[in-house]
Amino acid sequence: MRKMGIGVQLYTLRNETAADFAGTLRKVAELGYEGVEFAGYGDLSADEMKALLEETGLKAIGAHVSLDAMRNDLQGQIDYLKTIGAGYMICPWVSEEARNLEDWKNNIAFWKETAEEVTKQGLVFGYHNHDFEFHESIDGQFVFDAIYAAAPQSIKVEMDVCWVKFAGQDPIAYINKYAGNLPLLHLKDFARDENGGMITLELGQGEVNLGEVVKAASDAGVEWLIVEQDNCQNPPLASIANSLNWVKQNYLALV
Repeated sequence: MRKMGIGVQLYTLRNETAADFAGTLRKVAELGYEGVEFAGYGDLSADEMKALLEETGLKAIGAHVSLDAMRNDLQGQIDYLKTIGAGYMICPWVSEEARNLEDWKNNIAFWKETAEEVTKQGLVFGYHNHDFEFHESIDGQFVFDAIYAAAPQSIKVEMDVCWVKFAGQDPIAYINKYAGNLPLLHLKDFARDENGGMITLELGQGEVNLGEVVKAASDAGVEWLIVEQDNCQNPPLASIANSLNWVKQNYLALV
């Protein structure tokens, strides 16, 4: 297998970064993570964040940027990412009221336009899925597929395999389908509660066949495996440490 970068999505540590952003990033680096994907920057300026990343040795993979921020402050978001040395701007979420056919089509057109501008300025635009992109179709294909079909050269896939599996789809088949256009992959695991809802778990504890996911990701040209756990049963820093241990034992030991 190829060597892929190992990062963490900082949404997992949202309470920790809210209390002490710099201290949390230092702890992430001490655990052995190579990079971070941002979900907000606290109150740090781009220059302050750049200095913190240089201090810790962490790579800025990219950031989850809301639709509102893209619409209202696209250039500011681009400038921040470029200052901290990040490569990716990712749209992470669509509100429930915007998950209708007309809004999906409008948003896809907006993402195509945004991706062109982001690409022009030297960054990469991507979309991060949940399960709801598999609940609706556009012209006979899932919304998930329609998003990337609209601009296959400029909208890249950040696949969350946990949500793909939860939606009843095959993560391996989807990784293979988007090989070459899938630079970022969220490495997550889950179980189902008594009502069928998702309980996010540390890696290796749930339903996702993560060993096969990692092999497929390597073959598909993924650049970064990004650990994420939406809600943790243990203190989040302990959870990401345990998940990194899974990565070391089940992937890095084999590279």
